[in-house]
Amino acid sequence: MLLRVGELAKRCGLTVRTLHHYDAIGLLAPSARSDSGYRLYNRNDIARLHQIQALRRFGLSLANIGDVLANPGTHLSSIVDQQIRMLDCQIAQSTTLRERLVQLQGQLQRGEEPELAGWLTTLEMMNMYDKYFTKEEQKRFPLLSTAENSTVTEWAELVQSVQQAMETKVPPQSPAALALAKCWMTMLMRDSHGDPRLLAKLNMMHFNEPAAQAQTGVTLEIIAYVQQAYAETKYAIYQEYLSPAEMIFLRKNYISGTSKFPALIAEVFQHMEDGVSPDDPRMHQLALRWMEVVRSYVGDDPGTQVKLREAMAQHPELLEGSGIDQRLLGYVRQAMSQLKPH
Repeated sequence: MLLRVGELAKRCGLTVRTLHHYDAIGLLAPSARSDSGYRLYNRNDIARLHQIQALRRFGLSLANIGDVLANPGTHLSSIVDQQIRMLDCQIAQSTTLRERLVQLQGQLQRGEEPELAGWLTTLEMMNMYDKYFTKEEQKRFPLLSTAENSTVTEWAELVQSVQQAMETKVPPQSPAALALAKCWMTMLMRDSHGDPRLLAKLNMMHFNEPAAQAQTGVTLEIIAYVQQAYAETKYAIYQEYLSPAEMIFLRKNYISGTSKFPALIAEVFQHMEDGVSPDDPRMHQLALRWMEVVRSYVGDDPGTQVKLREAMAQHPELLEGSGIDQRLLGYVRQAMSQLKPH
């Protein structure tokens, strides 16, 4: 039995455009075509479409569905965990929205007129934080408070100092800039409790939300300046171990390479906290990604990579500000040791 695309769409309650899209992204390609070029779907194609629809109703993205169908050994448990966390987040957001509406309703019923601009700004920030952080995380992270507190004030003063340094053209390599960058990283680790999951979410929020940049004053330009200055503290150590040519490559690629780390570190940390074994296939994949990131700023020369490890062994301060501690690093190295050589 062969069905044309229109017939299949009608029977499955989909649109022809949807089936064309599935074909375009390689999710469901027809097994045959008619002499006039029409897509023709056989029994196996229809069975695959049923699987796609089932997984779609389950809440998976098309990318995840493609991974599941392409790799029968894919760990569905991790995908289910992701969906559960997403639903938990949606439930929490709905609950929070209801609480805020009740609060507003109470104010209005008491005849109170909240100052609209300030109230909307606070509400915008609270909603934005909810997109990235759970309620528990917001309680642990004082920087996310919408109310004035000593942490928020301290950060505002530091942001202003960095802004002034940039406006007066203080070079990122200067002692003043290095001191500001170290202070920035120290406060960041203090307020996040060194939790790489919080660091990754904060990083994502500031890069994706102009409102967060406007409210906190932490613009992308300020972040880049601090990153460059903090990188200089690392270069000063690495140059003791690397050749001039290796240092040129490192300086050229270090910031862009290490910018890929926060989300990866957070994912590794979550696996470690969940008790996932280093020899689990999920950790093997993360270990491979970790190695790719390192190679992106160190290069493919094994000799250079050995020098990097020597530097890190002798100077634990190279890990400061990254969310990586010795326990997490050991966990990653155990996973790497399980990888089969190519």
